[in-house]
Amino acid sequence: MQAAGSAAAAEAEAAAANDVYDAHPHSATLKRLEQSSGSLAASAIARMDETLPWYRAMPPENRSWIGLVAQAGIAAFTEWFRHPETPQAISTDVFGTAPRELTRAITLRQTVEMVRTTIEVMESAIEEVAAPGDESVLREALLVYAREIAFATAQVYAQAAEARGAWDARLESLVVNAVLSGEADEGAVSRAAALGWNSPEHVCVVLGTAPDGDSELTVEAIRRAARHAKLQVLTGVLGSRLVVIAGGSDNPLQVAKALIGPYAAGPVVAGPVVPDLLAATRSAQAAAAGLKACLAWQDAPRPVLADDLLPERAIASDPAAREQLVEEIYRPLEEAGSALLETLSVYLEQASSLEGAARMLFVHPNTVRYRLRRVTDVTGWSPSDVRSAFTLRIALILGRLADGEQPS
Repeated sequence: MQAAGSAAAAEAEAAAANDVYDAHPHSATLKRLEQSSGSLAASAIARMDETLPWYRAMPPENRSWIGLVAQAGIAAFTEWFRHPETPQAISTDVFGTAPRELTRAITLRQTVEMVRTTIEVMESAIEEVAAPGDESVLREALLVYAREIAFATAQVYAQAAEARGAWDARLESLVVNAVLSGEADEGAVSRAAALGWNSPEHVCVVLGTAPDGDSELTVEAIRRAARHAKLQVLTGVLGSRLVVIAGGSDNPLQVAKALIGPYAAGPVVAGPVVPDLLAATRSAQAAAAGLKACLAWQDAPRPVLADDLLPERAIASDPAAREQLVEEIYRPLEEAGSALLETLSVYLEQASSLEGAARMLFVHPNTVRYRLRRVTDVTGWSPSDVRSAFTLRIALILGRLADGEQPS
């Protein structure tokens, strides 16, 4: 009884298939196409192995997946030819047979070569597969199918690129936030490496106000400017601030000028150069403190270095700026001798007058002039410049306060 039932079912399926063939306007070609699908797939794989060097160099697992994609493509064309009036989800039928990782294993160019090879094999077999008189019909159907498979290929890679882009954006945001918050560690370095960061020797952070509108467009504008300036960047919009971690240049002011275009109106501050990404937190904190203190310097250039804002940062209670002023200005002057400190103090108190300082010190004006040149050599700041004089005055005040706080 069971055998009889199985035979009846087989006969029913065969009858249904014959009905489908009989209803198709090109039933003979459809039958021959189904019968030839296996040999066509084998021929396509053999052609790829013969003409595509990258296919031969791939591991066996990936080659097997590509073979399945080729077979699925030919099977999808057969189904397309059977029901030309029904839209087919080609991307699902063809590329759904392979894992998502295949889009990472082979490039878009390689996929196009694979599809072209398969279509060429099918096109070369039209004379053998098509029933007499159906050659032009089958060729036209293959042309339409080739167009659709091309769009499906582009869609698959576009979706993969969008997914990778969204993931990369989240990863980049994590790295930028870690640097800005002082939490950068080896994990942040690893994530940056996954984004293509090649650990340049010179790194600095540039901060400013982010423009209104789409932050993705702003980030892309920064990347274009960085490519033009031959810089590596990690960037992101955090709240109202546009943060750029730039590598590849030991001149932070030049970096800021190269990247300033996408920033909104307002101050743009470049932190000092540091040796690597782990130390970029120091540059970011200096830039953030400078951005906050920039309000106190109405005539500050744009962009401006965080180190040029040391006095404003010190007044705004930035401990790093206070320590830097003491260690880089006051202590060297102190070590150079009391005469330099005394001369500088008196000169600044006398409204930058050489003669007035000379009278107060009971020395010749040339002596005062010589000592002031020595101050410039020791500190890098010129007492005759108004801005530098302000910085030196703040450094002297902080140095004396630091000395007063030390136990006697």
